Amino acid sequence: MDRIASGKERAGTGLNWLAHALLGLFLVFAFVVVLTTNTFLSERYTASTKSRAEVRQALFVGNLLSELQRTSVVASLLSGDPKLIGALEVGDFARSSQHILEVREETGVASIMLLDESGRTVAATDRNLIGSVHRSEPYFVSAMRSNDVEFSTITGENGVSEFIHSRRIEAGSHLIGIIVVGSNLRRFEKAWSAVFDAALVTDSEGRIILATDHRWYGLSVPEADLSTLVWSSIAETAQATPGWTSIPAAGFYGHGALIAVERRIPYQGWRMVSFTSYAGVRERVNTVLALEIMLFAILMASGFYFFTRRAIARSMELQRESAELRRLNESLLREIGERQRAEKNLEVAEQTIAQSSKMAALGEMSASIGHELNQPLAAIKTYLAGARLLLEKRRLKDALDSVERIDELIDRMGTISRHLKSYAHNASDAVGPRDARDCVTSAISLMDPLLKERNVSITCNLPGEPVMVMVDRVRLDQVLVNLLRNAVDATEREEHPEISVTLSVGNSATISVRDNGPGIENLDSLFEPFYTTKAPGEGTGLGLAISSSIIKNFHGRLTARNSSAGGAVFEVRLPSVRSAEAAE
Repeated sequence: MDRIASGKERAGTGLNWLAHALLGLFLVFAFVVVLTTNTFLSERYTASTKSRAEVRQALFVGNLLSELQRTSVVASLLSGDPKLIGALEVGDFARSSQHILEVREETGVASIMLLDESGRTVAATDRNLIGSVHRSEPYFVSAMRSNDVEFSTITGENGVSEFIHSRRIEAGSHLIGIIVVGSNLRRFEKAWSAVFDAALVTDSEGRIILATDHRWYGLSVPEADLSTLVWSSIAETAQATPGWTSIPAAGFYGHGALIAVERRIPYQGWRMVSFTSYAGVRERVNTVLALEIMLFAILMASGFYFFTRRAIARSMELQRESAELRRLNESLLREIGERQRAEKNLEVAEQTIAQSSKMAALGEMSASIGHELNQPLAAIKTYLAGARLLLEKRRLKDALDSVERIDELIDRMGTISRHLKSYAHNASDAVGPRDARDCVTSAISLMDPLLKERNVSITCNLPGEPVMVMVDRVRLDQVLVNLLRNAVDATEREEHPEISVTLSVGNSATISVRDNGPGIENLDSLFEPFYTTKAPGEGTGLGLAISSSIIKNFHGRLTARNSSAGGAVFEVRLPSVRSAEAAE
């Protein structure tokens, strides 16, 4: 019996030793797995968080450059604005401030000032600045020395920077003034705060010019107390997990768990730096680690149950601990769900920003739409006058034809409005295969009353076979009507005005509009906005610029030249449907 007892004791001792050995190996394995998982997931989630921050930062940099470009374009356009040039020439600025206020509302820039050649403010969106002298300011000096749009950054005593585009205004070759346009860049700082824990932009000298915290203005990055100002918002989270900060050193800023992302802005040597909290990464890693720990706890409890029944009480305790871990896991899963919903809300916000950019483009198109609608309105007025005369002469059939043409023009105006609404709601446009002959015939029909009124002889040469092009019928009609209207105006002083329209097809379809007028003096500036050869009040200078933009959207080209036989020739070249298919 003693031998049996001693044998049981030895077996029990051996079993206990084996159980302890297996338990030790199991614990070492679990520790290695958890440690490896923590290292791997920390690096992976840090990289994904940094990647998302880089994508969002690229979006904000694009918006920043777009705003600067838009301000530069506004300065360039205003330097050639006939109203401002006329005011500077005659010294009458009674309506200049109102005019630039309207421009600011349409374009969304921060401010506009009009300076005369001595640097004195003669018109401004801020009327308190009228009469102030800016001759020594960098934007005035740089604009005086250059014929291009110049950019300047002006830093005030409080460190707040203003971003200025300026350009000289000339009459002939003489300087008569300077236009100064301020960029509204600070509106982006609020959007940065909604995405990053902190963000800032530095100039070429390393000084902070834009930031989510206004106390950083004018400081360098080392001078700005980032480790305190940024760290305070996440200190509690970081201190709650002090043992799990195996993030690479490049992911830290100072002593705080912040992921810093820096991007060069291709403008004036600027750089953008954003900071994202590491707490989100730790939460995601801790969720996976909790799942692993729960799994190992279950396995260990099962091992205890099978190796010894004496550890049942301890095994039940481990089961209770695993139940607690499951509850913790559910809580973490709920937090994951909330973060996923937050990411979806962020995607909606990014789409809203993109739509806002499109609406800004629609605001810039407002002047062109008014110009396009004026043409059918003028034709409607002509048809109404003709219909009135026909009714007085009791020519009801001819009057009915005029009314039908008026109805077609109203439908045309409605189509233009629908195009605007479609563009604003991201709808697809109406580009498709169209017969260019129908577009030419429609444009000539629209201009027929004006041609008869001015006794203009028109010749139309069309091929017998269809000439198919990929265009929007309404917009191509608008281009052709504009070219015909310009041709009619050009032949106004001719004794025998003549216009010829020719449609030819080869590798591309070409629509030529030729007149016997005096020709074009300045071909280089012909397609620039606000350039016009007509008397003040008779043209806006937008027609050819709009027409050229429309043809470019159809992958075509609008050109002009003077004919050797006299007069001007405008040619619209469009890829035929057959050529477009071959290119694909």
